[in-house]
Amino acid sequence: MSEAAISLKDDPTEVVTRFAPNPNGPLTVGHVRGVVVNYHLTRKYGGRFILRYDDTDPRTKKPLKEAYKWIVEDCEWLGCPPDEVVTASENMLSYYEMAEKVLESGDAYVCTCEQRAFKTMKDQGIACQCRDLDVEENMSRWKRMFDDFPEGGAVLRVKTDIKHPDPALRDWVGFRIVDEPHPLTGDEYRVWPLLDFESAVEDHARGVTHIIRGKDLMDSGLKQKYLYKHLGWDYPEVILWGRIRIEGVGKFSSSRMSEEIASGKYAGWDDPALPTLRALKRRGISAKTLRDFMLSLGLHESAVKISMENIYAENRKNLDEATNRYFFIPDPVKLFVEGIPGKTVRMPLHPGFKQRGTRDWCMQDGTCLYIPGKDAKLSKDEIVKLMGLPCIAVDSVGDDGVRAHYMPGQHKKTRKIQCVQDFIECTILKPDGVDEGYCEPEVENLQAGTIVQFERYGFCRLDSKEGERLTFVYGHK
Repeated sequence: MSEAAISLKDDPTEVVTRFAPNPNGPLTVGHVRGVVVNYHLTRKYGGRFILRYDDTDPRTKKPLKEAYKWIVEDCEWLGCPPDEVVTASENMLSYYEMAEKVLESGDAYVCTCEQRAFKTMKDQGIACQCRDLDVEENMSRWKRMFDDFPEGGAVLRVKTDIKHPDPALRDWVGFRIVDEPHPLTGDEYRVWPLLDFESAVEDHARGVTHIIRGKDLMDSGLKQKYLYKHLGWDYPEVILWGRIRIEGVGKFSSSRMSEEIASGKYAGWDDPALPTLRALKRRGISAKTLRDFMLSLGLHESAVKISMENIYAENRKNLDEATNRYFFIPDPVKLFVEGIPGKTVRMPLHPGFKQRGTRDWCMQDGTCLYIPGKDAKLSKDEIVKLMGLPCIAVDSVGDDGVRAHYMPGQHKKTRKIQCVQDFIECTILKPDGVDEGYCEPEVENLQAGTIVQFERYGFCRLDSKEGERLTFVYGHK
């Protein structure tokens, strides 16, 4: 599916969308669809793309101060820079103002019922005694929430239909008391709006025209429509997509990742084992790959199951022509070759682009090469083909390495093994471990950030150069 296939009905002349993460960590691959689709539609029709931080839960989804900057950087790296950045915790007074409006109109009330008792009544479709309090009492209780009631002692509820078929939609909580410092506002506030209240007010205030998000948030829209009706507002158009399940990334949450980074299990938010955009970027997964792939999923409510292998396949197409080829030798073992003719062997940096140049090796009798440890399990008289070089026949395999001699002529159905002659030490960080070995010395001339294809190994990105050792991060096959 092309980008053009993602469209809105009625061809609107202006579209205002928003992507609203909780800033408790950098963005992950699971966030990409929300960023890319919302941004793309504002560029297709004209309008604004808003990045909004839904950061009004200072305890259960405690914001991480650094994440406010990281998420903007992640959006920019994806090629989807926000036109406006909104931080919900900076707009608390506007939420209080709307709370007082619905209290004064009788469309909300402050409930002091014990939570389990209220749930029992709610599940039976029975109104609690707080629901019929007059405005004066509700306003008095509302003021007491700021300095008198303890945590759990009172909540503001938005009136809906107490007999609604779905108990979750009956008189939902709009505000609660949380005595927990916020990373931006400190102890300034203790009465915090829940996401559905805050989000509804922000969408209206910012002129959001289309709410485009996952189907799992359908109930949020149903709740918010009650608040919009109470306040006399028109609800934005809603477009929902089905749940997306990404195989190959494990079960991660920002809070869990944060804990495991703190414990030392992961080196940081860009650890190759994590599904964050910072980690994917470090592995050489391009922003174009992620954008194109998520747009290809389209807009429909059917659930989608994909694999990271699908994303790797898309990335491979984007990288194949651009990346030069080199050899990497994990767990190197010495290979001594006798009788090889003295000559210079030239191997292209890319077989499809000969104009890029070659890697040149000077071969001579008695040359010492290095082959991967897993390929060194050879048998006497076995003939193997050295990639880019002649065939050899194995004479012996010992603790000091493999000894072989040059075998001229063509030999079909032989194993192919890559090797290096001169080398530089190399470490490759992988999602599931670390490989140590040697790579061709020409690689030392590359700039950090360059992506290469190590033949028979995979695409890797040069992460750092320290002295005579290079560190790469593994991308994929």
